[in-house]
Amino acid sequence: MKASIKLLIAVNVLAFVLLGCGGKEEAKKEESQTHGKEEIILSDKAIKEMGIEIQTIKNENLTGLIKAAAKLIPNQDYEAQVGSLVQGRVWKVFVKEGDYVKEGQVLMQLEGLEIGELKAVYLKAKSNLDYYKAVYERQKTLIEQNIGSQKSLQEAKSDYEKAAADFNAEDKRIHAVGLSHEEVLENVALEHLAGILPIKSPINGIVIERNVVIGQLVEPNTNAFKIMNTSTLWADGQIYEKDLTKLNGKPKIEFTTSAYPNERFKGEIILVGQTIDEHSRTIKVRATLNNPGNRLKPQMFGEMFIPIGGSIKGIVVPGDAIIKENGKSYLFTVQNDSTLPTGRQVFKKQLVETGSELDGKVEIKIGLNVGDKIASKGVFFLKSELLKETLAEEE
Repeated sequence: MKASIKLLIAVNVLAFVLLGCGGKEEAKKEESQTHGKEEIILSDKAIKEMGIEIQTIKNENLTGLIKAAAKLIPNQDYEAQVGSLVQGRVWKVFVKEGDYVKEGQVLMQLEGLEIGELKAVYLKAKSNLDYYKAVYERQKTLIEQNIGSQKSLQEAKSDYEKAAADFNAEDKRIHAVGLSHEEVLENVALEHLAGILPIKSPINGIVIERNVVIGQLVEPNTNAFKIMNTSTLWADGQIYEKDLTKLNGKPKIEFTTSAYPNERFKGEIILVGQTIDEHSRTIKVRATLNNPGNRLKPQMFGEMFIPIGGSIKGIVVPGDAIIKENGKSYLFTVQNDSTLPTGRQVFKKQLVETGSELDGKVEIKIGLNVGDKIASKGVFFLKSELLKETLAEEE
């Protein structure tokens, strides 16, 4: 009798435990249920707790940024080495390092025999030209008055053309060394023709090097001054070869540096290198930067932000929304199911074909349409929940 009572109690206890577990399982299914092998139903509460976010698909451009370490260097189009094409001694120096100079401003004056000879030959050529031009004009006047001869006219014309050729050659020589017509003629009335050559700045900029002193002998290969205009600079950066195909033309870029952490300086790509560095597997990109106030300095380091993409327009999803299984790509799409009660969502594991990937975004070629809804965040929880429910069904 006692044994029968004990057996009855045990049966009742076991039934109570089973009922309790069944109740918990039913409550759990209220929050999460499988709906076919590739679908799962979640309540709004479960969606919120899992951090799942839903995104509606639309057409958009696949764009992003490449961030590249970069160094500022002078813009070679605004940099000049200044010297002399003829030999001479420094007579006067008018500027020092750090001075701002304008194009055409005299930096120094040289004195030398060769300079005086250049002026003398030029003046002789000009004098000959003036004389033979007057003779030629006189012969033309005589012909017009019918008292001259054609032979004399032709001889005068020949002499005039030869004198003009000689003068043009000497004129080019004085301009080549930096002299102007007026500078040669200004001291022509003096008995001693000064052999002074002014050396001028070819650009606006700052004198960053001065390599001469008064009395120094300057040869044609001497770099007397270096002038730099920093109103624009070049930024040289390196990008990885895998990103090369993502560049589209010569885009606008932005440059930042620790010297001005809250500012972005605007620029434009002007050069993409032609060779890959065999060690770093990178390629050089160069941008020209505007430098308002000349605050940026050559040799500063910073970062270049290069926009990429833009030419690809279509269905684009966050990279975190995609799961990979056995070499295939899947998304969880939100399905419309009018049979479900309010507060429930059906998520379906959807096979897709991906395209280009850029800056954390992925192009979807096949498997989605505009207007579809997907889980853009919390995909890991959906995958885990689906796997758990699938395993439970198999048991």
